Amino acid sequence: MGKTEMQTPATAQAAAEEPKVRIRSLYKVFGENPSGAMKHVHAGMSKSELLDQHNHVLGLKDISLDIPPRQIQVIMGLSGSGKSTLIRHLNRLIEPTEGEIWVDGENVLEMDAKQLRDLRRFKMSMVFQKFGLLPHRTVLQNTLYGLEIQGVSEDEADARARKWLDRVGLAGFEDQYPSQLSGGQQQRVGLARALATDADILLMDEAFSALDPLIRTDMQSILLELQEELHKTVIFITHDLDEALRIGDRIAILRDGEIIQSGDPQAILMKPADDYITDFIKDVNRAKVVRIRSIMGATKPSSKGEPVPMSASVEQVLPKLHDSASDCCPVVAPDGSVVGNITIHAAIKALEAPTTDGEGVRYS
Repeated sequence: MGKTEMQTPATAQAAAEEPKVRIRSLYKVFGENPSGAMKHVHAGMSKSELLDQHNHVLGLKDISLDIPPRQIQVIMGLSGSGKSTLIRHLNRLIEPTEGEIWVDGENVLEMDAKQLRDLRRFKMSMVFQKFGLLPHRTVLQNTLYGLEIQGVSEDEADARARKWLDRVGLAGFEDQYPSQLSGGQQQRVGLARALATDADILLMDEAFSALDPLIRTDMQSILLELQEELHKTVIFITHDLDEALRIGDRIAILRDGEIIQSGDPQAILMKPADDYITDFIKDVNRAKVVRIRSIMGATKPSSKGEPVPMSASVEQVLPKLHDSASDCCPVVAPDGSVVGNITIHAAIKALEAPTTDGEGVRYS
């Protein structure tokens, strides 16, 4: 299946920057003879055929992805799609069978033991699904653990850990143990621990999926609020499309270890690459998710309706379009400049779920 990259002006601007992480032609085969199995993969053998005929598992297939700095890159897919395998390659918790991984222009696969330790200590922090807290250490001690590994002085580590515990809403819990905390509180400790190291890159592997829905939404809000300030490069693994659409600047969707489509979330919603992606997004509440920037047209001088922000959702704008005498409103950028227009026809059309007919995307 060919990979499809969708871009909007915002993602095009991000793409102009040097990627923070660059992945090229990455493969992972699990089994006794991965290198030998690769000849079958390159010959076109599928994941199921490789398992049935050669007892090897194809974990990743020809992954190429550029991850821009200071954005949240979501990698999503169903169970077994390879998303957690992929994120563990970035800090070499898993070694690839073939391919390249570059971080800030450095080849991760050529790093020696010391360089790899420094990458994990100073450049990347990881937040795990199962929290990964040490049960015999207090909340404060868990939070400053990464700083101890970095060799930060005791006083500075203590101050930094307390600062981030306060930022995630856990001031006053410093002397508690993980067993005394709720799941949401434990994950806040994990996030504080990752942020305390001041790493440029946060790897978040299904970080919120074990939480109850309300707590999960709260954690997503905390992440977005912190990202507004910190501008980290966040690589976030999830199987939840609603979560991906809420937090992701970019999304890559995997199936059977292969990227099927990647790019701006709005572009994926409006132009799914194939029936698999179409089925994936079919239950999305498009009125809440589709943004005006994705469906606006060229500026019309006759657009006399109330100006609407380009970041607004269709749901937010429809009432204004109904009230507009011309069924058309100007669209404005954050600086107030008019960048286009939105008609009631375009807004209603955007609510129709796209389908594919083998010759590209069409609207039913």
